[in-house]
Amino acid sequence: MNLILLGPPGAGKGTQAKRIVEKYGIPQISTGDMLRDAVAKGTELGKKAKEYMDKGELVPDEVVIGIVKERLMQPDCESGFILDGFPRTINQAEALDDILDEMNRRIDAVINIAVPDEEILKRIVYRRICKECGAVYNLIYSPPKVDGKCDKCGGDLYQRDDDKEETVKERLRVYREQTAPLIDYYSRKGSLKNVDGTKNIEEVWNQIVELLESIKE
Repeated sequence: MNLILLGPPGAGKGTQAKRIVEKYGIPQISTGDMLRDAVAKGTELGKKAKEYMDKGELVPDEVVIGIVKERLMQPDCESGFILDGFPRTINQAEALDDILDEMNRRIDAVINIAVPDEEILKRIVYRRICKECGAVYNLIYSPPKVDGKCDKCGGDLYQRDDDKEETVKERLRVYREQTAPLIDYYSRKGSLKNVDGTKNIEEVWNQIVELLESIKE
């Protein structure tokens, strides 16, 4: 199965992607991992990507698309893959279609884990992490027994800078701006499958399995 995973930050894409990998034995392809891998291997595209990354600039589409193409041609992708973090724009989606056409393949499903912004804000803004052991809490859903202290080791809890409200709102704004057109794009192609991401992890997973099993039939 060739899959794309969409969803806002905090929707639980990473958790569900790992489960898909375990159950269906297909590799998870994350653009961040691919860029780091290409840079580490010193491929031509990796060298180009490094020039931008070293300056703290976004890697341009043509480089990212080239790296995605290289990765999809690896032997472990023959029985399928799950793309996470790519495509992010219509331009990238169209380029992906071209790559797959060349390989005589297609996307079987685009799984969109749908979660409203107010729920995402509760999940991320109220997240607190232990400085000592890294345990994660949420002040609304899973608060510590003692305010500001870790239940496991007694360490101090803190809020990551990128979990602060203004930062999260900006990440969501960018996500909606870039991804709303993608949702329409794949919806028109008939490959978009919406999953209710407000449910708990198990319920979201059950929805995904039901979808994927129906595709396999």
